[in-house]
Amino acid sequence: MAERKYFGTDGVRGKVGTSPITPDFVLKLGWAAGKVLATQGSRTVLIGKDTRISGYMLESALEAGLAAAGLSAAFTGPMPTPAIAYLTRTFRAEAGIVISASHNPYYDNGIKFFSTQGTKLPDDVEEAIEAMLEQPMDCVESAELGRASRIKDAAGRYIEFCKSTFPAHLSLENYKIVVDCANGATYHIAPNVMRELGAEVIEIGTSPNGVNINEKCGATDIKSLQDKVLEVKADVGLAYDGDGDRLIMVDHLGNKVDGDQILFIIAREALRAGSLKGGVVGTLMSNMSLELALKQLAIPFVRANVGDRYVLEKMQEHQWGLGGENSGHIIISDKNTTGDGIIASLAVLAAMVQHKLSLNELASAVKLFPQVLINVRFAGGANPLESEAVKTVARNVEEKLAGKGRILLRKSGTEPLIRVMVECEDGELAQQCAEEIAEVVRNS
Repeated sequence: MAERKYFGTDGVRGKVGTSPITPDFVLKLGWAAGKVLATQGSRTVLIGKDTRISGYMLESALEAGLAAAGLSAAFTGPMPTPAIAYLTRTFRAEAGIVISASHNPYYDNGIKFFSTQGTKLPDDVEEAIEAMLEQPMDCVESAELGRASRIKDAAGRYIEFCKSTFPAHLSLENYKIVVDCANGATYHIAPNVMRELGAEVIEIGTSPNGVNINEKCGATDIKSLQDKVLEVKADVGLAYDGDGDRLIMVDHLGNKVDGDQILFIIAREALRAGSLKGGVVGTLMSNMSLELALKQLAIPFVRANVGDRYVLEKMQEHQWGLGGENSGHIIISDKNTTGDGIIASLAVLAAMVQHKLSLNELASAVKLFPQVLINVRFAGGANPLESEAVKTVARNVEEKLAGKGRILLRKSGTEPLIRVMVECEDGELAQQCAEEIAEVVRNS
């Protein structure tokens, strides 16, 4: 794979006003994408966004660039990332574009592309767009310029799609659900989905103002959700991130239920229903208790690198239908082509209703092992993980854990840091082992 100048693992992302998230670059990006994608038929690209104030500026720039390349833009307004993946498929669009920086603060933003099938763009298409960005920008003849339109019923279409994944014979009647939308793209979707399935819904994080996305709310900060669940005596709390592709849940006692536990509940339910396709893909950060709980059910489990892109690649490689991360990205491939917070929450709610069990009872099979993470800064140069001393201490600690825990040592991709993670049933032992390794890494 060629070295990318702009595309990361999740599109093009950065701080607004700083390269590459500037109006002039995004205009050129729209043009370059339009030139590469215009080889297909519909000549229309869907553009969705989250609730960041910079979304208005960036969607205008993208529209202008696409129009200059001869492609039309169809705007959905604020919509979750997985909704754009779905709508791109149903409209048979050339591509879908999401303007979002997911769980990041409001001053960041990004441009993420979906193929006409609602999947991440293939590497060769991203590389072709990067190559086109190096060319001088031109403009098609006036008669061939793209137009702009708005898809007025985008939210309604996606709400119906989400509801269609919930078993028709079940209802959320008699359930009180607190829904935290992170002041992001699910604010007008998730509460309506739950209400239309019969639930009593208490909303928080549903008043976006352009700058409060992910601020002390949503999947990355669940304290206000935990407080509200206990205050109103709700059955369950749901927290999405700014673009709606992550889910963290809270049980009726206020306990956090993370992506690993959610993944297990969905996998066990699929196994019971006879619909589990293969096994489950987690990541290097997935808790060992998930692996052990799946093993008890004889469900195969493999780990991918951290990032939903890598989870999806591993799912496709094994032809399995379920994967996810402890951060709450859950991919159920027979329902959507990307991580989808609302659809994951409906899968767990269906299990609660079906078996008349609380979320606390469903999640109890995965008692998360304590994870101790220590970041050790190093001066650059030689990678401490290559040193014999570090390899020796790692081996010694693994023997001490004796299959009842694990260690993960990795170099940060963005800073001169070595991340030391130790996980085991005994929290004190995990802390002691992590400090022992970190000390050797520091001195290597």
